[in-house]
Amino acid sequence: MDYLNTFIENINVFAAAYAPKVLLAAITLIVGLWVVKRIGKLFSKMMDRNNIDVSLRSFLNSIISVLLKTLLVISVVSMVGVEATSFVAILASVGFAIGMALQGSLGNFAGGVLILVFKPYKVGDVIEAQGFIGAVNSIQVFNTILKTPDNKTIIIPNGPMSGGPITNLSTEENRRVDNVFGIGYGDDIAKAKKVISRVIEANDKILSEPAPAILVAELADSSVNFSVRTWAKSEDYWAVYFDMHEKVKLAFDNEGISIPFPQRDLHVHNQ
Repeated sequence: MDYLNTFIENINVFAAAYAPKVLLAAITLIVGLWVVKRIGKLFSKMMDRNNIDVSLRSFLNSIISVLLKTLLVISVVSMVGVEATSFVAILASVGFAIGMALQGSLGNFAGGVLILVFKPYKVGDVIEAQGFIGAVNSIQVFNTILKTPDNKTIIIPNGPMSGGPITNLSTEENRRVDNVFGIGYGDDIAKAKKVISRVIEANDKILSEPAPAILVAELADSSVNFSVRTWAKSEDYWAVYFDMHEKVKLAFDNEGISIPFPQRDLHVHNQ
């Protein structure tokens, strides 16, 4: 009976000492979980207002939720009386090991977040980045997927994408189309300009504003080169570029204007 009485007394002492702490910790846990849930909803609304990509919202929400719940558990454990220092140290060690193992993936994830927040490009844009040109097929958490004009799929990590130069070819509604045409030194420059001008006027994809420009750009080794600058809708860029080459060549042929090519004179000396 003495042992039983001693055990009961110890329980009573323990309950008297820790019951208030346990009760306060339980209340803190319940209220804290409610606060974490509210913060998650507010964060989700903020991402919705800023048009954050849908595929990223749930991922970011889960990260915020895990971080806040981890802090809440540490606080509750400390309130009960358990030393939180060692607990935090273990979490830090585990987090460091995971971070080192996933260093590249975390960098790509951070790059994906930056891309989705600052929007240097979006799905459907044609971009040039990391030595590739293609239409953005999708922006994933770790990678950006491009489709090239010849229907290849290019997967580029978001880390280099967010830290490197990007040329977005779809940002502006109109683009300038630059073509270079050469004529012989014996041909009439004014006549060649008129021929090129007629070709431009006949192309309904070329915009009248800004006005096209036909400029003598270079007196090259074997030709007088014109720089022809026209403007077109971004989606018509390549159609205008290739059409100008074909139509100007045909027009020069009809008008007797030569398109020179490199030539070399060979002199033979009899000894």
